[in-house]
Amino acid sequence: MKNRKRIAKIRPYIMIAPALAGILLFTVYPVIKLVQLSLMNTNMLNPSKSKFIGLDNFKKVLSRPDFHKSLNNTVVYTVAVVLIITVLALLLAVWLNEKNTKLNRLLQAAVFCPHVVSIVSISLIWLWMMEPNFGLFNYLLRKMGLPTSAWLSGSSTAMPSVILVSVWKSVGYDTLIFLAALQGVSASLYEAARMDSANKVAVFFKITLPMISPQLFFTLIIRTISSFKVFDTVRMLTQGGPNNATTTLVYSIYTEALLNLRIGYSAAIGVILLIIISILTIIYFWGFSRKVHYQ
Repeated sequence: MKNRKRIAKIRPYIMIAPALAGILLFTVYPVIKLVQLSLMNTNMLNPSKSKFIGLDNFKKVLSRPDFHKSLNNTVVYTVAVVLIITVLALLLAVWLNEKNTKLNRLLQAAVFCPHVVSIVSISLIWLWMMEPNFGLFNYLLRKMGLPTSAWLSGSSTAMPSVILVSVWKSVGYDTLIFLAALQGVSASLYEAARMDSANKVAVFFKITLPMISPQLFFTLIIRTISSFKVFDTVRMLTQGGPNNATTTLVYSIYTEALLNLRIGYSAAIGVILLIIISILTIIYFWGFSRKVHYQ
């Protein structure tokens, strides 16, 4: 009897042990190592010559104009992507939820398809469509008698073009999450609203948004974090150019660590990125979690 009680007590810990080991090995340890590297002047060719330099890497990072440029680019990208995807996904989900027809189910699959396609394949298609001289977009603009655009090769148009590709690839994921949430909302709530002669705008803000607020809160956090960590889209489309117009924090980490071999400097950028994401997550939970409607 005593053995059974002991086993019952330790069973939950045994069950979570593999997941806990994975978190410690692949999350906690890398973060500790990142902080350690950010305080070192690391010599990749001769690790024995690496030395502790304290906060010097952070001082260099914060004093460099290219860091402020990459931070500004990341913030612009994140704000634009999160806002556009959230609003567009909400509108698409509400529209697709109105009628359960074969056409709507086909549109749901079409909207979600870009999310599962490789970023390499997507980038090749969009690079062709945005090619300044022979691309599809400029071809259509010429046919309509409109001025063409430099798209990915212009300093003022490169970031909007990257944002456009990111929105097109990711909006389907959020749309399906919102659509699933909408299908779980009780129809009696909408019937009561119709009996009270509430218009569609009032129904959306008073019933729909509060009822899907948990999913909205989740997607806002996940989308914000993923946008701050954007790398593959920038790497495939612009390589941070032109003139660092699309260089983001993670792309700066990549160039400094793997191309310039400045490990400590790139680790300092990583720590700053970690702090920014942590602060934003705390702000989200502090500012929005109390407004989430938990059913």
